[in-house]
Amino acid sequence: MKNWKEEDNRLKASFKFENFIQAFGFMTQVAIMAEKQDHHPNWSNVYNEVHFELSTHEAGDIVTEKDHQLAKEINQIHKFFSTSSD
Repeated sequence: MKNWKEEDNRLKASFKFENFIQAFGFMTQVAIMAEKQDHHPNWSNVYNEVHFELSTHEAGDIVTEKDHQLAKEINQIHKFFSTSSD
């Protein structure tokens, strides 16, 4: 899956944007979608970069299908916000 790697029982990815406003808009859309799924990411933001680590807590903090689905949806949201990513 583009942008994502599985490491240390986590799906990890970083996304880079043109500026902070664009990164924050992306995070807002991800937050709305994650709340609807009741599956929330571990993430951080510094200026124009957003970093994710996904795992399923109720499954013992391992990567499950819920994480892969969330990652796919994050990728879809990302397409609307940026033309560049890391």
